[in-house]
Amino acid sequence: MLRRTALAATSLLAAGALLLSACSSGASPTPSATVEPDPDASAAIRLVLAPGNLDIRETAGAALDQILVDNIYQGLVARTPEQDIVPALASDWTVSPDGLTYIFTLREGVTFHDGQELTPADVVWSLETRQDTPEWSDSDRLANVDSITADGQEITLTLAEPDSSLLWNLTGRAGLVLKEGDTVDYQTAANGTGPFVLDDWRQGDSISFVRNEEYWGEPAQVAEVVFDYIPDNQAALNAALAGEVDVVTGFDANLQEQIEANGDFSLVVGQSTDKGTLAFNQKSGPLADKRVRQAIRQAIDHDAFVEALASGETQYGPIPSLDPGYEDLSDVAPYDPDAARALLEDAGVEDLELTLTIPNFYSTTIPQILVSNLNEVGITLEVDSVDFSTWLNDVYINQDYDLSFVLHTEARDFENWANPDYYFGYDNAEVQELYAQSLAATDEDEAAELLADAARIVSEDAAGDWLYNGASVVAVGTNIAGMPSINVNERLNLAELAKSNG
Repeated sequence: MLRRTALAATSLLAAGALLLSACSSGASPTPSATVEPDPDASAAIRLVLAPGNLDIRETAGAALDQILVDNIYQGLVARTPEQDIVPALASDWTVSPDGLTYIFTLREGVTFHDGQELTPADVVWSLETRQDTPEWSDSDRLANVDSITADGQEITLTLAEPDSSLLWNLTGRAGLVLKEGDTVDYQTAANGTGPFVLDDWRQGDSISFVRNEEYWGEPAQVAEVVFDYIPDNQAALNAALAGEVDVVTGFDANLQEQIEANGDFSLVVGQSTDKGTLAFNQKSGPLADKRVRQAIRQAIDHDAFVEALASGETQYGPIPSLDPGYEDLSDVAPYDPDAARALLEDAGVEDLELTLTIPNFYSTTIPQILVSNLNEVGITLEVDSVDFSTWLNDVYINQDYDLSFVLHTEARDFENWANPDYYFGYDNAEVQELYAQSLAATDEDEAAELLADAARIVSEDAAGDWLYNGASVVAVGTNIAGMPSINVNERLNLAELAKSNG
């Protein structure tokens, strides 16, 4: 979607609208269509946030990961929507008991979209270049890798110390395999190994993929996928009802009745790692006082967001339920306006005035609830709704804000709470040590327990607030099968997407 170091914050915002729904949880991918899929079909999918360019190497932003990873570019391993790690360009792998040696078996017969063969040298070059090029996104995620070598089809990564996050990191940008010496203009073109080939890009409007006829795996089930970027939900609804799009992601659940009215669409809901995060600038001023931050947390009715926006679930800590280390932390900051008033009185704070900086494409429901809740305990909240570039400059880069809201979509991003330079500004040595121990753990359960311990401390410190854990809400045409419905803001693997003529 923002890593240990300060990458561009566009990866926070895979969708520019809140992903909420009133439906029950759905599976991923969606159920099969009842009519025979058409291999020549073109499927149109509504997305929200369009990328400014296509350079997956250097341009951060979940808008790129969402469509390019898995579909165009691949790594040795991949992740399922349910967050399981599975083979991709590597057919299998082994990890030594001490967690220091990873051996991957590279598939044979894989070609890039330009027809060139994938070689072990390409893998070594890609990983080494990523590691050695700070300008490339996620280069720091390979920091523990001491050497990368190839022997025949075996790729060996030797680590300086164990890193429980390595395999996960390799499912993302850190692990993407590019062609050594490629001259493609990554800003406007692409050359990967995935099941689709980039066909056309109309900046800010649409991107189209066509089936890779030479794909090493099972071929895509549609001939073409067109991503139409439609930020406004009402406009997306109109496009769906007019038959212009087959799938609407990032949909507003409050429009469920309208989109399902004629029987051509159904709303499907899946889990996500989207975290509606309220950041506190705690370096100075009243928010440097933990009592004030805790008062704000206990003044906020988290259920109100889920109810008003018709989806998701409450969240009281930095780790969502899909991620390792999740624990229900509702006991840390239960909704209690009386307790909030007492905390403010104890801190000697009266007539507190704060400003909430929020990107202007989010629903006004978020600030409305916050203004009302905080006013009830004597805090006046001014809302500064800004364009995203202003948010990036003022909040993310210059850290000039009181409170800020954005939807953090990236999975397993607890690292941001262990990084005092991140825009949260949270600095706790114990949390940083627990996170380091989690990375060094060679047992998954132990790593998760350490993360849970660290997350509880973050919540008890009132380092921020998490208004809700969003859901992936997708309106899917009844002639569409295989559409993912879990974590679609972060990844949208369309290898199984199918469309019928019925």
